Amino acid sequence: MRRAFAFLIRDLYVELSYRVSFLMQLAQVFIAVFVFYFISRLLGPAAAPGLAAYGGDYFAFVIIGVALSSYFGIGLASFAQSLREAQTTGTLEAMLMTPTRVSTIVLGSALWSYAFTTLRVLLYLIAGALLGVSFAHANLGLGVLILLISIVTFSAIGILAASFIMVLKRGDPVTGLVGVGATLIAGVYYPIEVLPRPLQVLAQLVPVTYALRALRLALLQGASWRQIAPDVMALVAFAVILLPLSLYAFRLAVHRARVDGSLTHF
Repeated sequence: MRRAFAFLIRDLYVELSYRVSFLMQLAQVFIAVFVFYFISRLLGPAAAPGLAAYGGDYFAFVIIGVALSSYFGIGLASFAQSLREAQTTGTLEAMLMTPTRVSTIVLGSALWSYAFTTLRVLLYLIAGALLGVSFAHANLGLGVLILLISIVTFSAIGILAASFIMVLKRGDPVTGLVGVGATLIAGVYYPIEVLPRPLQVLAQLVPVTYALRALRLALLQGASWRQIAPDVMALVAFAVILLPLSLYAFRLAVHRARVDGSLTHF
């Protein structure tokens, strides 16, 4: 825990040394919120029938989609990005030569990204509430549980991406494809029911589909455990399979890089 906290403090100091960039990233949250707010006003009641399961409000629907997709994006990119930075600055080999476990290094390197993304998600939800999104009936306990399981699942995919970086020394083939594909078919900006049938079937293979549906029902409709249990259990299955697999893949990638003497190559 102390070593993981050290990663967090290190990255916090680095981020705060670029204050303008830090503030601009926060400003982007409010810009996005207003963009979707005005789009929802343009759509008006026309969007309600397709969103009946979530209360019929497009603005509420898309705010939760964008907020959760922030975690998905950072889960995919943060581990690979941190690894790439450590390679280019020459700190990766030094960290891996310490007694610190590989899993601690992997997870610790992404702590700041998740902390900052949590701040951004809170700003999305607060701004949404100020502009009329109602969370009066939200099942917050289930919402937090869904969010935690989602983060674990998304992180596992990101660690797999970092494994590709370790071996290939260049942009991995996983992050871009999965990120764009999930955005298109998983229901971030629109319900998957509007997609052609083959894409709806494909969406069932993407963990963010289950996370979005469960989180929206929990926060907007106050859904009970029984109502969203299938989606949550699907997320748990993804997490149970992908997390051990990703950590094992990363250990193999580190071992191969050590044998090849290519830890610092990029």
